[in-house]
Amino acid sequence: MHRRVALLSVVTLALGGALLPAGAAQAQAAPRPAAKAAADSPAEQKTVLRYWTPRKMEAAQPLAAPSPRQGAKTESGLADEPTTGVPWTTQGAAPASARAQAANSPGAPWTGGGTVTRTTGRVFFTYQGRNSSCSGSAVTSANKSVVMTAGHCVKLGGAFHTNWVFVPGYDNGSRPHGTWAASRLLTTPQWNASEDIDFDIAAAVVAPLEGRTLVDAVGGQGVAFNQARRQQMYAFGYPAAAPYDGSKLIYCAGRAFDDFLMSRDHGLTCDMTGGSSGGPWFRNFNESTGLGTLNSVNSFKYNFAPNWMFGPYFGNEAQAVYQAAQSAGTL
Repeated sequence: MHRRVALLSVVTLALGGALLPAGAAQAQAAPRPAAKAAADSPAEQKTVLRYWTPRKMEAAQPLAAPSPRQGAKTESGLADEPTTGVPWTTQGAAPASARAQAANSPGAPWTGGGTVTRTTGRVFFTYQGRNSSCSGSAVTSANKSVVMTAGHCVKLGGAFHTNWVFVPGYDNGSRPHGTWAASRLLTTPQWNASEDIDFDIAAAVVAPLEGRTLVDAVGGQGVAFNQARRQQMYAFGYPAAAPYDGSKLIYCAGRAFDDFLMSRDHGLTCDMTGGSSGGPWFRNFNESTGLGTLNSVNSFKYNFAPNWMFGPYFGNEAQAVYQAAQSAGTL
């Protein structure tokens, strides 16, 4: 069996209105997402925000990434592959009009500006007593407070992470749009039960900051489910393992391919490293505006193929996580 590693940690890759899609019945038919309250009171949120000093963010340590399991059944007999329903997409904060795609990129600093520089950010949390990081993206949502990321960026080894925060637009230690504490963490039941790599998907609901919601402050990317495979994709994240250091937003671009080895995930030629887990994959990405529709996240790499990144297919289970997150209240 080929060994896979989840892209976790700093050095080991670890919308207004009710946005209910026409195909909501399919998403609602998926098993209910697993959820955990995080810093769900103003007092707890202040404690978490005080915890994350610049020194702690810079000193976040790597985690020992397990070999994720794929295809395991839960006691309730959950399916071991993503289920599909009606294709559905919601737009981001501004129209993402068609544009000629850039040449393929296996990994380079993003210098194009646009909304993506504000909606993509670093995620920091404490896992088994150690501080670590991932990446995530603000998306349009009814509560304007949802961050999409990878399942192992909210839960690993049987426990949800603590001290979870999102830092949009992180830039060489600077936090230009503030630090946002999670009030609720959600993931797929398959990841929650058995860390099935095909369902390495999660969302966080973040509390308002200084009276503003996340999307009001930084904008939000569109999100799409049950879409065609093998499309042109742009992937973003904050890799921190060599040759990267977590200080800058990095991107990859190219046509996705299907994993032909062990998972049912998308693959992309991409050399991003640890810390980029949970970073967004976009369809229909517009380089002029920095807007696209999020359709996967950075998840794992095979040890023998360091230049391939894989991300889960966003089917009904991913849509159920998003719907539960966007309908959750915020404090």
